[in-house]
Amino acid sequence: MSSKNCLIVANSFKDASSVLGKEISSFLSDRGWNVRVFSYNGQDALENAVKTSFEGMSLVVTLGGDGTVLFASRGCAPLGIPVFAVNLGEFGFLAGIKKDNWRKSLQDFLDGKSSLSRRHMVRCVVERDGKDVFHCSGMNDVTVSSTAASRLINVDVSYADAFLGPFKANGLIIATATGSTAYSAAAGGPIMSPPLDALVLTPISSFSLSARPLVFSSEEKIAVTVKPSRVSVHLSVDGQINFDLQEKDRVLLYIPEYSVTLVGYTLETFYSALQSKLNWSGGPRA
Repeated sequence: MSSKNCLIVANSFKDASSVLGKEISSFLSDRGWNVRVFSYNGQDALENAVKTSFEGMSLVVTLGGDGTVLFASRGCAPLGIPVFAVNLGEFGFLAGIKKDNWRKSLQDFLDGKSSLSRRHMVRCVVERDGKDVFHCSGMNDVTVSSTAASRLINVDVSYADAFLGPFKANGLIIATATGSTAYSAAAGGPIMSPPLDALVLTPISSFSLSARPLVFSSEEKIAVTVKPSRVSVHLSVDGQINFDLQEKDRVLLYIPEYSVTLVGYTLETFYSALQSKLNWSGGPRA
């Protein structure tokens, strides 16, 4: 590698992140790397993203749970920076490297022996009065929902300019294949294989029993238009970045050209996580 700059994003709420960050920093420094540590508090993701400079990095190490990976991935994906995600959290669907095995995994990466998993993002652009007023990319999902619990919103949905119909629900989740195991799955959406180049639209507590999750290819854009509702409507990216929507706002969603690269993550890791974290049995007696 021509440049050897590494950013360690350490979740400050994880007790082990401080000690582990020092160990990894020393490990890389001994091998000629320039290392910087950023303390991520799990909140104020947009402000933290502005403060954190990913430019010039050839590797980003995350120490935390999947939420820390989501934060780092939004900064890394457009720049093509691989993410080495050490799991200090509960689920580990994205942070697939065990904290007791980081040395071998990191050395494998330095030696060019690591498996790399490329994950598609979901890009959202909010149009208001003919202008783009918000844009962001997420690794997991984009949600359009009510700001009040158990209150319905009204939206129109189209795909490739084909009108799919009006939706009345607590909200809509537009998830990537990676995000299909998260909020979308909790709302009844399908679980998709991580490499799949597709988006799934999952209604949240729809008013109609006919509303079912829909899977779309990456060839066209999904459009969600906000209609008059009795409650405020907002948009959330990866559950970390929020934006208030207004009536007549049009939210465009699609898969961008760039993707996230996870180091040391395999399909075996993914399906193992399904079994161990979500109790996916695979059979009636399992």
